Amino acid sequence: MSTVRIEYCVPCGFLPRAQDVQRALLENFGQELDRVALVTGDSGVFRVEVGAETVFDKAEAGDEYDVDDIVRRVKDEL
Repeated sequence: MSTVRIEYCVPCGFLPRAQDVQRALLENFGQELDRVALVTGDSGVFRVEVGAETVFDKAEAGDEYDVDDIVRRVKDEL
């Protein structure tokens, strides 16, 4: 089983984005995951990690994010 960590910028208002990703992951992989943790952050952060692997980082991808693409990347790590 794996843990997914979603770190999001509170001042930027990224909570809904983080919740969208969390919901999609739980719907797709609920019993395969130990935890999908929302972690507060700042400075524009929006990062999704599976264990020690980063599967999405806004700093590298820019402002565009695709929930379905993040779900695919998490699947590849599971």
